[in-house]
Amino acid sequence: MAKDVILTGIRANNDLHIGNYFGAMLPIVDMAKTKSAEYQINMFIPDLHSFTTPIDHSRLYESIINNARVYAATGLPMDDENIYIYRQSQISAHSELTWILDCFSGFGQLERMTQFKDKSAKLGNEQISVGLFNYPVLMAADILLYNAKYVPVGEDQTQHLEFTRDIAERMNARFGDIFTVPEPVKKQHEFFGNDQGLRIKDLLDPTKKMSKSDETGKGVIFLTDTPEHAAKKIMGATTDDKANVAYNKAEQPGISNLLEILTLMRQANGKSVSLQQTNNEFTGHTRYGDFKKIVADETAEFLRSFQASYNTVDMQKVEAKLQASEAAMRTTANETLLRTQRAVGLRQ
Repeated sequence: MAKDVILTGIRANNDLHIGNYFGAMLPIVDMAKTKSAEYQINMFIPDLHSFTTPIDHSRLYESIINNARVYAATGLPMDDENIYIYRQSQISAHSELTWILDCFSGFGQLERMTQFKDKSAKLGNEQISVGLFNYPVLMAADILLYNAKYVPVGEDQTQHLEFTRDIAERMNARFGDIFTVPEPVKKQHEFFGNDQGLRIKDLLDPTKKMSKSDETGKGVIFLTDTPEHAAKKIMGATTDDKANVAYNKAEQPGISNLLEILTLMRQANGKSVSLQQTNNEFTGHTRYGDFKKIVADETAEFLRSFQASYNTVDMQKVEAKLQASEAAMRTTANETLLRTQRAVGLRQ
């Protein structure tokens, strides 16, 4: 009997940073290792999604391969036959199914997507692409092609998952059993756990999350930063004038962010520590410079360790894993595409 499919992916544009690592990649790798015995794990690199907003296209292919390399450096077992890692663009069924789904998607429904409204508000009219508008349809194809039941989604993606469920249910009702409908958001949270964990904020503006699209890079610690450069960024992080280390996100967002970063870095460096323990240790400290130095040192230690793993990744093994996964996934995707084409009258 076929295993239920868990599907997840992280965009490949621009450099990855510690927020991506601790907020997404590390949890994904841990989930894959924990659940691969019972489920089929589809970890795809959504490279077609990468330029829904403007990027440096000369670096895109490098970023795609880097995405796979970071997974390997994070500990993804490349020899696990139940884990597949593949590039979206290498499987043409993603694009073909998207067009069919486009023709059964409502303009008004897509126009109301919160993520589209938020991102388009930040771009000039000339930079708002049809791809950005159409993003949820491609995401629906990503999920439906592989009969995925479980898809870990953050708060900004819940609308897209519900859109996927909606279009699958509508097409199934009209044409028969074409698609596996993924579980609703509530059941996804029950399956994966609703605890979103710690979310690293920008070092200079701790009211917003750390982002790959930050043009200056001064508030972001990239996985490619030298340990020394990262330490300098920590030392320059925004704090406040209270001269009192305390975890209070409303009144001391900068200090609270540094406490979260310190907790995550210590955990990554092999120390068993909780945010509460970190907070208890430093509450009442008045010398912000000394506190920042501790955070900076732990961050530098993490980067030295991660980059050592990254530099020793066997890229031949990674490439072989990508190609084998893509061959297997191409078969599954083409079966779904053919089923859909027959249902809508394109094939007999």
